[in-house]
Amino acid sequence: MAGQSRKWMILAATIWIQAFTGTNFDFSDYSSSLKSALNISQVQLNYLATASDIGKLFGWSSGLALMHLPLSLVLFIASALGLLGYGLQWLALNNFITLPYPLFFLLCLLSGLSICWFNTVCFVLCIRNFPVNRPLALSLTVSYNGVSAALYTLAANSIDPSSDALYLLLNALIPVVTSLVALVPILFQPPLNSLSRSPEAAQRNSVIFLILNFLAIFTGTYLLLFASSTSDKATSRLYFGGAIFLLISPLCIPGTIYARDWFHQAIYYSFRMEGSGFILVHVDDLELHRELLTRQSSTLSNGDGHNLLSENGSMNGSQREKTGSVGCDRILDQDKLVMLGEEHTAAMVVKRLDFWLYYVTYFCGGTIGLVYSNNLGQIAQSLGLSSSISTLVTLYSAFSFFGRLLSAVPDYIRNKFYFARTGWLAIALIPTPVAFILLAASDSAAALNTGTALIGLSSGFIFAAAVAVTSELFGPDNVSVNHNILITNIPIGSLLYGFLAALIYDENAQSSPRKVMGDSLVCMGRKCYFWTFVWWGGMSVVGLSSSVLLFLRTKYAYDHFERHRISTSSVS
Repeated sequence: MAGQSRKWMILAATIWIQAFTGTNFDFSDYSSSLKSALNISQVQLNYLATASDIGKLFGWSSGLALMHLPLSLVLFIASALGLLGYGLQWLALNNFITLPYPLFFLLCLLSGLSICWFNTVCFVLCIRNFPVNRPLALSLTVSYNGVSAALYTLAANSIDPSSDALYLLLNALIPVVTSLVALVPILFQPPLNSLSRSPEAAQRNSVIFLILNFLAIFTGTYLLLFASSTSDKATSRLYFGGAIFLLISPLCIPGTIYARDWFHQAIYYSFRMEGSGFILVHVDDLELHRELLTRQSSTLSNGDGHNLLSENGSMNGSQREKTGSVGCDRILDQDKLVMLGEEHTAAMVVKRLDFWLYYVTYFCGGTIGLVYSNNLGQIAQSLGLSSSISTLVTLYSAFSFFGRLLSAVPDYIRNKFYFARTGWLAIALIPTPVAFILLAASDSAAALNTGTALIGLSSGFIFAAAVAVTSELFGPDNVSVNHNILITNIPIGSLLYGFLAALIYDENAQSSPRKVMGDSLVCMGRKCYFWTFVWWGGMSVVGLSSSVLLFLRTKYAYDHFERHRISTSSVS
């Protein structure tokens, strides 16, 4: 019983780490001050934002470190990387030291790398302590990474709302403090043999996860309402204390373990939540997926599913024969996936049309949302809304958090309403082009707030759902390699989209009446980002079209998997 309680303390510690280590989301809060202090152009500022994303390409180093070092030491290496990266930037911004621009680029890269190391620690904690509810644990904890910007805004307003450089100091120190606090439950992790792996345990725990998801929604709503309020320091400290209380509240869950039989009888049967049959696999969550595929393979070898696979193959072949002469149908049917979870090596993945449709979907969807958040500071400043930058960053952060939570909804409702995950991905992309059309059409504060919320919601969903989609389409054994190939689009997109926006910004700053901040030109007016929004909106339409094609090409494989799951469950 003690082991069962301690695992929920581990979950709470993981939530704290995720909530306070999404430090890349508050870049817009201090980007204008950084640009002014360094006397750099918008293009050079974009390179600094890109450097953080490039750091994520080296995230594999954290997995290598965990093979030789204890998890607690890896946690503190992650905090040390962030302390070094952000701390030296803060010292330079406050004129304590002088750093050249290339060193700033390297420090931003280290800061991005620290985020990857923190994420790896969180993934391992969830995987070790929730053997039968890993997907739910991962989706819940990863969602909290989206509220980091809102939390840092509250913390900064509690100390000195007028200091943008303060965000860099908080980015350096708060993850270190969080690591120290989380160390206690991490050092007292329950033995693996004390954790129940039975289906009954999974069902009982699912109720607790449902409660935690409702708590997460309340936390996100609280931060959305109060994080960016223009109040005095005392009120901001009160709001920040309320946010800390909400983050600590999951610690109450261990006490409910002793009453879980009551929960099981009073709530579970009335709600009747079935365990998810989807392959909910995170980048490190391979064992659960393999077990599912092993059961499927066993069923097929016994002859129960042989006809299904034969039907899939024959139907796929007949469809190709019937539609071979039709261009559109050939695109939909040529070399499409015939089953979910089939293993693909990296060499196989890059040869598949489905992968490149998926790559374009991510590149023109979630990555655009990330680049938009990096430019929020300059966007608000150009429209004369500099005082609203914290509000916009909080808005993006909160709705990104809600989007991440929504990515788990299809698995809660799948027994009542089934839809392929690639279809949900396509639906999640719709708000992005709508937002850019709105932003291009109007320069009002209402349009900016609405567009920011829509983009945050869309990109948050994509970030949270992407790893599961990678696992389902291209198999679990090579998911870490395949997903790392996919996310190469983030630094590429950050560079290209940001470079485009910076060029348009600088060109308009040169051709318009000049406003100088430090030695840097500042562009003012709607024209600064109008064509950027048009271009980004067009690219997001390309991403939406690609996601629809991906859905149409994979729909049969998802439907086949669902039919087989239902038939297997009926036999059981």
